[in-house]
Amino acid sequence: MPVCQQFDVNCPSRLLFDQIADKWSMMVLSVLDTGPMRFNGIKRHLEGVTQKALTQCLRRLERNGLITRRVIPVSPIAVEYEMTPLGRTLLPPFKALYAWTMANLSEVDAARRAFDSRS
Repeated sequence: MPVCQQFDVNCPSRLLFDQIADKWSMMVLSVLDTGPMRFNGIKRHLEGVTQKALTQCLRRLERNGLITRRVIPVSPIAVEYEMTPLGRTLLPPFKALYAWTMANLSEVDAARRAFDSRS
């Protein structure tokens, strides 16, 4: 597979980047860092996520090999999600991005206020 030097619309990395860098994917993987969890457990950790958005996110992450889905044969049937070894490789960059966010939040807020005051 050729390496794309630009974010060309046909570059496979563009689609993958879009699917792993969205807010819900990053948050779901961060939540699953503590271990396997059921759907409602994940949902409780993500204030504001809808059932539809979380379902779509979990399917994308599973399709991309970042999480696994396991059906638990109880009554009623339950489903548990767990991060794969491939998914775990994303945690260091996500944690670095979170650390950057926290370290620079006040500077970003100041830039926003300065920008908004010019409008």
